[in-house]
Amino acid sequence: MEWVETTAKTVEAAKDAALDRLGVAADEAEFEVLEEPRPGLFGRTRGEARVRARVQPTQVRPKHERRRRGAKDKDKAKSGNQKRTVASTPGSSSDSRGDAAGDNGSVAASSRGSTPVSKGNGRSPSTKRDQTRTSNKNQEKTMSNNEREPSPVAPQEVGDAAVAFMDGLAKAFGESVSSELLVDGIELDVSVNGEGLGLLVGPGGRTLNAIQDLARVSAQRRLGDHDTRLRIDVAGYRLRRNEALAKFAADVAGSVRESGSARALEPMTSADRKVIHDALNEEDGVSSRSEGDDPNRRIVVVPD
Repeated sequence: MEWVETTAKTVEAAKDAALDRLGVAADEAEFEVLEEPRPGLFGRTRGEARVRARVQPTQVRPKHERRRRGAKDKDKAKSGNQKRTVASTPGSSSDSRGDAAGDNGSVAASSRGSTPVSKGNGRSPSTKRDQTRTSNKNQEKTMSNNEREPSPVAPQEVGDAAVAFMDGLAKAFGESVSSELLVDGIELDVSVNGEGLGLLVGPGGRTLNAIQDLARVSAQRRLGDHDTRLRIDVAGYRLRRNEALAKFAADVAGSVRESGSARALEPMTSADRKVIHDALNEEDGVSSRSEGDDPNRRIVVVPD
């Protein structure tokens, strides 16, 4: 991630200006004071403060193992004469893989223990619900384009609606911006540029993610579109974020190769996880997988 440099009358004002340019909170940035104002006559200061800053990637937190079941829990699990069926699950799965049932039609049980089933049909109510949910997901994934109704609007029209929404939102905030739309098939990218747009990004890009959801409601759902993929970026935040994440992934890969031990990262959004996975695919000697459920789903980097 490249550094940005700002100047102001005080160091704190220069730091605030750098945060506005980066679109992040103070605890998500690194600062370096290059020059401080010098004291002058009668309590005045001479010169300006000069600061440079950059986005600091999320730090690695080691994964905590789940508490093992005690002897008392095991005794409860073994009590009774009712016949039980257990299907084991792997501890994790890759982002690129969907949920699938086993070869014999069994659904994976919770990793915390076994799931009892009734004598009548050999399936518990929770297992039936899981199988129904999995079946619905598989039907949605295998549905062909011919079975879907065509979108009633063109991608350009959806993109124009998203641009209008972002322009109106910025105007409501009292900011003057310029919005650009890039249409590549069904891929729609709206870039909003201007000064002082850090408020539209928020700490860690959380405000930007919320604004993107609102733009999708205003443009896609309101027009009945279900084909396009709409992404919103403000002041180039997502580009800088992706560059910082890619560098962070390279640093983690080097650490895993050197130590030979797996490393678990902080929970991330699906978009950030994709950037990390893509960057790690270019690294030799390591591989990655995702574990957990959103919003606590995280990436684990393991040595090959």
